[in-house]
Amino acid sequence: MSENNSNSKLDYSLILIIILLAIISVFTLYTLDPYLSQKPLYQNMYLKQMVWYIAGSMVIAVIMMFDYDRFRQVSWLLYGLGVLSLLMLYFHFPPDIAKEVNGAWGWFEFPVLGTIQPAEFMKIFLIIFLAHIMVAHNEKYPVHTVKMDLWLLCKMGFITLIPIFFLLNQPDLGGVLVLVAITACMVLVSGIKWRIILTIFGTFLICFVAAITMYLTNPEEVNQFLYDQELDHVVERFQGWLFPDEYSQGGAYQTLKAMLAIGSGQLSGKGMGDLQAAYQVPEYHTDYIFTSIAEQFGFFGSSAVILIYFLLIYRLIYIALRCKDPFASYMVTGIIGMFTYQVFQNIGMSIQLLPVTGLPLPFISYGGSSTLTYMIAIGIVLSVFYRIKTYMFDES
Repeated sequence: MSENNSNSKLDYSLILIIILLAIISVFTLYTLDPYLSQKPLYQNMYLKQMVWYIAGSMVIAVIMMFDYDRFRQVSWLLYGLGVLSLLMLYFHFPPDIAKEVNGAWGWFEFPVLGTIQPAEFMKIFLIIFLAHIMVAHNEKYPVHTVKMDLWLLCKMGFITLIPIFFLLNQPDLGGVLVLVAITACMVLVSGIKWRIILTIFGTFLICFVAAITMYLTNPEEVNQFLYDQELDHVVERFQGWLFPDEYSQGGAYQTLKAMLAIGSGQLSGKGMGDLQAAYQVPEYHTDYIFTSIAEQFGFFGSSAVILIYFLLIYRLIYIALRCKDPFASYMVTGIIGMFTYQVFQNIGMSIQLLPVTGLPLPFISYGGSSTLTYMIAIGIVLSVFYRIKTYMFDES
């Protein structure tokens, strides 16, 4: 079998999807500017978002210059850097740079760069490192046995639990769930026997159902236990999710306001800049930006956004399936897990399908660290696609 040169081309379909999401993001923030400008720090956020996209595009160009396999060589360094940044936040160090926002120590504030959220970059570092561990394990143990599969699972779990520990102490429940989703997706393609995966999944499902049942039957005892563990925010969000009418001024406030904004948009929306309901939703330019889109542009506009996300995930799956290199395929799979979960969680919490967690809507919500993280992820995918090799006599 002879090998041809790599495709040496860009994935214009993926680039077009990202451009569309960038336009939606900047345009939505532009429509919100009259409301956001009432606070000095929130003025011209659509211009700031444009700057982040320009910076992200430059990062993509730099990533494209290098073979994606270089990430495997520095995977330990990247993972260690991510853990070190979370460790510094854990000890609130350095005190003049570590920053607390809404009770969570999750940011560094630099004089020139502005606010940086290490947890966002940790997602990419974890994906790269897990991909390296999976490839190294499968190269060393090409024959899959139950013992070796469990050993790989333990390694992946331990690697993921380290950043999870620090995120739980920030606290950042949304970030924890993203890391779990990334790891779960990568486990599915790791070659671990399906009976092991199904056993673990069934165990988690049983534990989840048991926890919900216990909460519904003994809510006071469960709440007290969570309060003792300093997980007050988890209690409020579950109360708001399960009993929205009873906690309309507490944990359900965001959800009820978000559903009101989405419902008021009806089919075609109220029109650009009309935010009578979404304006009352906290973080309507970041975590709840979907409500701003739904109220202004209605069911048609919000459905168009969901369709674009569907095309994004479809394109990423297509690239992952075309990869002949396991390391590249594993990385793209982790990126798929990251985007899929965040889109589902963000929109789901806005319509009370899921509990509230502080997660931005990828590529649309305002945020420097998150936007750069997503652009880095797309840069990795484009680098993989650019270097996909075709072989003579391959099946079409």
